[in-house]
Amino acid sequence: MRKPNINNEKIKRKFIKRLREAEGLADSTIYKIEQAIFLYEDFTENSDFKTYNPDKAITFKNWLKKRKFNEKPISISTRHSYLRNLKKFFLWLSSEPGYINKIPLDSVAYLRLRLKDEKIATQYVPKDFPTREYVKKLVSSIEINSEVDQRDRAIISFTFLTGMRDSAIVTLPLACFDEENLTVEQDPGRVHTKFSKYIFSIVFNFDNEMLNDVIRWKKHLVGKGFGMQTPLFPRSKLEHQKDGLCFETATEVESVFWKNTGRIRAIFEKRAEDAELPYYAPHTFRHLTIYVALQYCRNFIQLKGLSQSFGHEDIITTLRIYANFSRQQLKQILGSMDFSGEPPETLEEKIDRIDKLLRESKKLP
Repeated sequence: MRKPNINNEKIKRKFIKRLREAEGLADSTIYKIEQAIFLYEDFTENSDFKTYNPDKAITFKNWLKKRKFNEKPISISTRHSYLRNLKKFFLWLSSEPGYINKIPLDSVAYLRLRLKDEKIATQYVPKDFPTREYVKKLVSSIEINSEVDQRDRAIISFTFLTGMRDSAIVTLPLACFDEENLTVEQDPGRVHTKFSKYIFSIVFNFDNEMLNDVIRWKKHLVGKGFGMQTPLFPRSKLEHQKDGLCFETATEVESVFWKNTGRIRAIFEKRAEDAELPYYAPHTFRHLTIYVALQYCRNFIQLKGLSQSFGHEDIITTLRIYANFSRQQLKQILGSMDFSGEPPETLEEKIDRIDKLLRESKKLP
């Protein structure tokens, strides 16, 4: 094992302190930046950061391209992310005392992919997501023989009916879900939301049975004596053994939040396997929720409200990322088009109508 470079460790500590205290970045973001720096140090065998130069940047990019993780090459998007984070570090470093004359600002520009590769790395690829029929079948396949069964039905139903991110769902207290008005208050002081946004969400009544699963679950926890600040979806109860080890039971829950989103993904995967269905990650349910809700929007006021309910700052985010069809849906939609006869309106008329709608949307508050 190589000895750490003391100078590198000191300047890294200063940089991390700045990211956390001056820029206010989250620990998860800082961790990704640290990963990029660690990779560079691995490549240089812990040589001093002062030895950085354009040739070393180019060699590092080629090294990164050949590197494998789990016996697979690192994806182009991941390489783009590493280089972007490493560039942030060296940009800062180039203005630090002792490094200004060693790392010219222009040399940092070499930490990037070629334009063609950058476009590939940053382009959005529409995700495949489940159908309403899939969710219905998955939820219905869970027979309630225990408290955990009841929770799992409720959490899958809730994910579909709200479209919330799994990180928010696992940190959501009972108090934030109003079962009377079918609303969810995602307060970043209590709930882990993206970019710590305050989000007021609606629970969409896409399915009465699934909605009842969620409402019954909250009432069950309240009746059991769970307080309003305890989790809406608590972890399975831990059983302690004589040897000091512990494990989750398969029948009961306890009023403790999960530490991360790993368990919710495990629930979705296990229930899909039990139902002999393909596995869809919880976040893909968000795509389905938005896709279904968009179909019922009748005007831009509703579209704006829908976008806000999902925590998007503008309508374009909702449409650009979540209004994309999966490959199967795109094939179905375009395959069903009837090209016989005259089109319902000319292209000019269609463009004019869309232009008026877009101008109307800009007038919204």
